[in-house]
Amino acid sequence: MKVLQRNKYEGNKVIQTRTLTFEPYPYNQIELVIEKIKDNLSPDLLKGRKSLMYPSDLLTNKFYGHCYHSSQALYYLMDTDKLVPMSGKDYRSEVHWWLADEEKIYDATANQYLDKGQIPPYNEGKRSKWYGWKQRPHQSSLALTIRVLGDRLISDETSC
Repeated sequence: MKVLQRNKYEGNKVIQTRTLTFEPYPYNQIELVIEKIKDNLSPDLLKGRKSLMYPSDLLTNKFYGHCYHSSQALYYLMDTDKLVPMSGKDYRSEVHWWLADEEKIYDATANQYLDKGQIPPYNEGKRSKWYGWKQRPHQSSLALTIRVLGDRLISDETSC
């Protein structure tokens, strides 16, 4: 069993905590989980992002704009401590996110590059910390995690 928490703050004080409790996927199922992530990507996960910030790929490429929450969801969904968040600037000078272990790269959104004949920026990558205050999971990451978990989700509770 795994527990994932996201606190909501008012100043430095925690005013609410959302807690997901679930059965993580075994590490040997990571490719299956990546496919589940791909199947569950949708524009609502990009809400709040202005289309002016993104090139036309946002409208034509299913994977564009989803690298961060896809990587963060994959990180939490797996039953392992081997995965490391990585990021690097791509050919547009935009930051791309993926996960790596000692031997392999895991990128649920690599097709945003491959479909355009481009190479993901793995050679520019470096170990990275998650965005946000106290590196808490993003709401989009939680939403995607819940979609992928299906009946592996034990509970989704919010407490004050």
